[in-house]
Amino acid sequence: MKNVDDLIDSAAELAERGLSKGEIADELNVSRETASWLVERAGGNDASATEPDGDTTADIHVDWSALGRDSTRLTYAAKAMADLLAKEGESVDLTVGIEKAGAPLATAVARELDTDLGTYAPAKHQWEEGDIADHGGGFSRNFAAIRDRDCYVVDDIITSGTTMRESIDAIREHGGEPVACVVLVDKVGYDDIDGIPVYSLVDVVSVDRE
Repeated sequence: MKNVDDLIDSAAELAERGLSKGEIADELNVSRETASWLVERAGGNDASATEPDGDTTADIHVDWSALGRDSTRLTYAAKAMADLLAKEGESVDLTVGIEKAGAPLATAVARELDTDLGTYAPAKHQWEEGDIADHGGGFSRNFAAIRDRDCYVVDDIITSGTTMRESIDAIREHGGEPVACVVLVDKVGYDDIDGIPVYSLVDVVSVDRE
């Protein structure tokens, strides 16, 4: 995708397929507010009526499909992510991928670090409008259980930190202990979230010259 019009068209296509606005945000690697704005634009509504106030209108779209569509490239990226986590010690025996895009990355990270694999589906996948706290996420029973285990947490993008924070809280609620988080791209530039170190291959810094 090269411009906003492409994003609007993609948002429209995803909405027609029945995806929630939270899922659209996940697919396009933008915030939920941006996804909502794109869907509104696709529907022909006046964008100025739906734009949030203040600096929250700013967002950055990250397209990492050149990695995602090729298993070899994806594996190389995951090896680099695993290398960032390796210094956290040998006691970690579970890697948790945040669905959807974090799961394949976590699979390759888990293989590199020789850990079990778990996945977490965040609340945003059910989000349309209103308070995201009204929805709940959950761990897949098809993968390893959290139990009382130390965990790495893997995702593709940090946009606001909400999903990563939710995942950390969910792991703790299920008796696990998050040790470190890793992503491909961090749009915010976190050093840690709720005391858990955050590593990223790429940090994005917005420079406002006005």
